Amino acid sequence: MASALETMLSDAARLRGEGNAVAAVAAYERLLARFPDLPDSWYNLALLQRQLGIYEPALSSYQQALNRAVREPEEVHLNRAVIYADCLLLPDDAERELRSALVLNPNYVPALINLGNLCEDRGDRDSATALYHKALASDPECWDALARLANLARAPAPDDPLIARLRDALARPDVAPADKANLGFALGRVLDAASAYDEAFAAYADANRMSRASASPGRGGYDRARQERLVDALIAAFPAPRPAGSAARAPIFICGMFRSGSTLAEQVLAAHPRVTPGGELPLLPAIAAELGPFSTAAAQASHERLVGLANRYIASLASLFPGADLVTDKRPDNFLYVGLIKALFPAAKIVHTVRDPLDNCLSVYFLHLDHSMPYALDLMDTAHFYTQHRRLMIHWKSLYGADIHEFDYDAFVAAPRPTLERLLSFCGLDWNENCLSFHRHQGIVKTASLWQVREPLYKSSSGRWRRYERHVAELLAYKSELSSA
Repeated sequence: MASALETMLSDAARLRGEGNAVAAVAAYERLLARFPDLPDSWYNLALLQRQLGIYEPALSSYQQALNRAVREPEEVHLNRAVIYADCLLLPDDAERELRSALVLNPNYVPALINLGNLCEDRGDRDSATALYHKALASDPECWDALARLANLARAPAPDDPLIARLRDALARPDVAPADKANLGFALGRVLDAASAYDEAFAAYADANRMSRASASPGRGGYDRARQERLVDALIAAFPAPRPAGSAARAPIFICGMFRSGSTLAEQVLAAHPRVTPGGELPLLPAIAAELGPFSTAAAQASHERLVGLANRYIASLASLFPGADLVTDKRPDNFLYVGLIKALFPAAKIVHTVRDPLDNCLSVYFLHLDHSMPYALDLMDTAHFYTQHRRLMIHWKSLYGADIHEFDYDAFVAAPRPTLERLLSFCGLDWNENCLSFHRHQGIVKTASLWQVREPLYKSSSGRWRRYERHVAELLAYKSELSSA
């Protein structure tokens, strides 16, 4: 006959295996209330709590696992660091956990990689470089460290040994497609920086092919018809503005295509003393997911529910950024949620970032995006997504035009001051000279543009597509659709 401990352990493990996280948490809590000296069960409870977004209890459960001498405690410190860095936006606490992991195991590669990434977020290139070198010394086949090291390289020569090292890794038959994709995007970036544009385009094309090959079976490719139906549904769901939502002061929402200048817009605003950059917050997508099919649900939700959701958003924002005057919520995909934003916060201001469509599409194709954005893996799929994005923004502007401001990347690099004056005025902010020196702003940046926005304003990215003109004939033929969308 099974003991009470065995029965409770089995029940908790079964619920966890079934994916019933809520019931599994309750089962582990009952188990640990009776048998507290089970470090592995504390660890499993923490994983489930983190999965449910219950971050403070997850940190406490991880600490209980540490207090009870869990095996491989460096992994527990790593998991705590991820919560602090990505969920609670507390980089100093994340660094403390990572350094604790490295005290226990100085060659623990995941902690070295994560600490290097944190150094990048802070703009500390030298420390990040040293950490990636240390990771490679510990594990010469840590392809992530090699790719990250390549992405930090400054203006390499075409014969840079790093290029040969990347090519050697890509030629190995035992390297997985996902790793080859990562290495390939890094090689493309290094070759582009070395002005070897034909070779760079070939590297990016191979990287996208490898990324497609590494996608899980359930992911599928980009479905153009499905994207068109989504945009149709959003337009139909919001034929006119609806009086609803909260009168609470909303953040400044920033949206646009990936690689259109949204990080730049946020950093420019973040240099203003009244603005706190929120980065890519998960709050809005979480509300959309709770509402259900957000193409219609936000339009049909009651005034009371919308006010409740808006107030919860504001409370979450206040807990993340206590005392902040004005916060930015910068997610490129916020453009899908403009109807929801205006239903929650009728007075919300939305900054929509734009740039030359050819540059934008090419830059997306050159970026290693998650498979949840499959349009990025094919240049013409990217162009199609761009036209659907523009079609939806035209609709939003027809409804909320006075509250949507286009921040044009190319106009900004050509004439910074007048472009900035218009942006600040739209956001209700007084002129501040610091915003022109945004690259000196000290703070965390967690996007692919983290190094670009730490450089003084430069014009070399405007018209970048011309360097690749011989490779983008089909995109050029589609230019009229891109420009008219």
